[in-house]
Amino acid sequence: MNSPFRNDAVGKLILRATLGILMLFHGVAKILNPGALDFIKGQLAALGLPPVVAYGVYVGEVVAPLLLLAGYWARLGGLLVAVDMIFAIVLVHTAQVFTLTKSGGWTLELQGFYLFCGLAVLFLGSGRIALRPD
Repeated sequence: MNSPFRNDAVGKLILRATLGILMLFHGVAKILNPGALDFIKGQLAALGLPPVVAYGVYVGEVVAPLLLLAGYWARLGGLLVAVDMIFAIVLVHTAQVFTLTKSGGWTLELQGFYLFCGLAVLFLGSGRIALRPD
């Protein structure tokens, strides 16, 4: 039986588009508010990392989402989002990793969503509906 709701390519497109669009909002916000990088640089310095690493946020939150949306090097885009989220969790949210909200949800649901969706795209690839299907 051929069901219209069993379409691997459309499912991968929805995953890529959702992750790409939602991450891109964060990247655009950082472009419009460059002072956000000062906070990131401070967090990196506290870990002994060079401040220039802070510019990687543009790679993870602007370049990677554009790769995901286009379906061009989508696996790399997924990896970059996952790495970006690992940095975000380590730099800002380490104390919340094992905490729950008042309603019982994981405090880092949003960060976890981005991290694990990035990993899903890394392993699934772009699908057929992409500029560069893999």
